[in-house]
Amino acid sequence: MRLRDTEKVQLVKQKAIELIVKDGLEGFSMNKLAKACQISVATLYIYYKDRDDLIVKITIEELESMTQGIMKDFSPEMSFEQGLHQQWENRYTFAKNHPQMNLFFDQLRSSSYQSTLLSDSISAFKMTMGQFMTNAIERGEIEEMPLDVYWSIAFAPLYNLIRLDQEGKSLDGSPFKVTDAVFWKTFDLVVKALKK
Repeated sequence: MRLRDTEKVQLVKQKAIELIVKDGLEGFSMNKLAKACQISVATLYIYYKDRDDLIVKITIEELESMTQGIMKDFSPEMSFEQGLHQQWENRYTFAKNHPQMNLFFDQLRSSSYQSTLLSDSISAFKMTMGQFMTNAIERGEIEEMPLDVYWSIAFAPLYNLIRLDQEGKSLDGSPFKVTDAVFWKTFDLVVKALKK
């Protein structure tokens, strides 16, 4: 593939994510995407079989990118607090550098594409995170609990801070920006809630 074609594929991916975030999956079409990219619809079909193929391929690529960002400098052998600290840093950094991705994945979570989000493409990530939790339990750092309970306590507060920061509004409607003090205070409370 020539360099120009690679740039076109990147443009298509970027515009597809923007349109899905803005209009939702039901408002997304290949015609709208072609118009946003200022290319012909036929050009899209050079790269993708159809709308579903485009969405699935973009999702898998973005999941792999997110996984790499989240796993940076992380090991399942880390102590619970150290590993969770690294996860919070990595997840926040990824969200700041890719502000539309959480909104894009939110669209997919409540659609027929949800299975793509849970696909084999991130199985190594799921295994690593599962091993991290298992290690923390075996070392007696945290209680044994269902994965959904763990995730809700360990990461939901982080993603709520990210959402509030992206919206720029606190729950009471006043301006909001995540500060280091707010971020790490929330983290400390999460650790306190999970550690034995």
